[in-house]
Amino acid sequence: MSRIRLLVAPATLVALLLAGCTGDWPGTDDDAAGPSGPAAADENGEVDWAACPELLDELFGDIAPPGLIDQLTEATSYDCGTVTVPQDWEQPDAPETHEIALVRARSADQSDRIGSLLVNPGGPGGSGIESAVFLSFGPVFGGLADSVTARFDLVGFDPRGVARSSPVDCFSDEELDESFGADPDPVTQGEFDEGVAEGQQQAEACAAEYGDALRTYSTKQTAHDMEAIRVALGDGELNYLGFSYGTLLGATYAHMYPDRIRSMVLDGAIDPREDLLTSVEGQAQGFERALDNFSQWCADSPDECSLRPDARTAVSDAIEAARDEPVTGPDGREATAGWVFWAVIATLYSQDLWPQLAAALEQLDAGDPAVVFELADAYTRRDAEGNYDNMFDANTVINCADSDTEVTVEQVRDLQEEWRDEYPVFGAPLAVGVAGCALWPVPSDPYPTGPAEGAPPILVIGTLGDPATPYEATAGLAELLGVGVVLTYEGEGHTAYPEVSCIADAVDAYLIDLTVPEEGTRCPAE
Repeated sequence: MSRIRLLVAPATLVALLLAGCTGDWPGTDDDAAGPSGPAAADENGEVDWAACPELLDELFGDIAPPGLIDQLTEATSYDCGTVTVPQDWEQPDAPETHEIALVRARSADQSDRIGSLLVNPGGPGGSGIESAVFLSFGPVFGGLADSVTARFDLVGFDPRGVARSSPVDCFSDEELDESFGADPDPVTQGEFDEGVAEGQQQAEACAAEYGDALRTYSTKQTAHDMEAIRVALGDGELNYLGFSYGTLLGATYAHMYPDRIRSMVLDGAIDPREDLLTSVEGQAQGFERALDNFSQWCADSPDECSLRPDARTAVSDAIEAARDEPVTGPDGREATAGWVFWAVIATLYSQDLWPQLAAALEQLDAGDPAVVFELADAYTRRDAEGNYDNMFDANTVINCADSDTEVTVEQVRDLQEEWRDEYPVFGAPLAVGVAGCALWPVPSDPYPTGPAEGAPPILVIGTLGDPATPYEATAGLAELLGVGVVLTYEGEGHTAYPEVSCIADAVDAYLIDLTVPEEGTRCPAE
């Protein structure tokens, strides 16, 4: 039983998919500086930064063309550090702590610096360090405008449990391979029960390793960490940019610390009041809608897509064919229904990836699964040697620490049948994923919800064609905050800033000058 079905991947993932799968990096040929290590917060609570030019090669060396890392390292100064926080903010004097890893890309004009801009890319489980570095590359790479990076230090942090910040490690590479490759819709009761038994065993093993501390990897605890980071940075007020799950984290902080905010941008909104089942069903609807839009694009783009006359049927047929007789690659790896499913999911995050989905299915039909694996591996964070980072370990632990929805395995089975009829491609797999937290043996620590009383206007951005964080939640989040100002992108894809110029213009003016766009502003599709 897969534990990793909540499809709110980090916004950075789309950029990395585009760069890694299309080779869409400008080239260069400069030299690099030498490495140095990270530093910790000093005894006064301030961050003792140390230069870390080696970080770029660590993050992007495998996919960037020769010489590019050297140029980027010379163009921007990167510092690393840590902030120490209690393991449990309800017991701040207890000896157990976490070291929260940070990176800073210093503003180009320190004399006219506004402050720090703290970044979270989503997930949960996404690395804020990776995101901040990527955003610092500038608009030619899909990063922030020079006008923003000139005025703000970009600061990324890996939330507790993620990457460099006390990372949780609950699932082996072999278990993740099995989970991602498994049938996304186990139809027979025997297959379903076998998956439940495996999931139960793995959840209990994770709890045996971490005990009740699993409860503390929650969004509420991370919101407290954000406040500690703000204080350690020396910023009088917080500037925050959150994507996807990062909107939930930002909304939680805004409710808990409304008077500490200068500016906050939430792109790819999640309504914190939605329970787990409502949220997951919304994703099923969103991905079905995105698949319909992909199918229409195929019909209108014969030069780029040969999946006709009905690309939706072609996607369903490809998953079904992989279930019956998976294509084997040259290395012996089988493109099972699970791997095809994740390749489809990955490409529906961005319209720019639709040609990759068409090519992947065309080549799979011809007996070549290479592009399917390329896309699925990028999404699941699997490298060429079959190793995973801890994104989906963290995703599971954080989601289950947050969840206050009580659901039984029997209810999951009923939902699987119901949603298979309502949402033919994505409903059953997403319903099955709900079982992950139903099997979780540790009590949760739900985040508080409520208005951000006393906070300044907060920008809440929604995209009409967003599959992972459906647009319908945008107004709900703005309403909950009480100070939310809705900005709508009438296009496709998961999140809109900074790629969409109309959205970027509004957000940049807000971040720099605190100019608030008119409520209900809409940007046409680009």
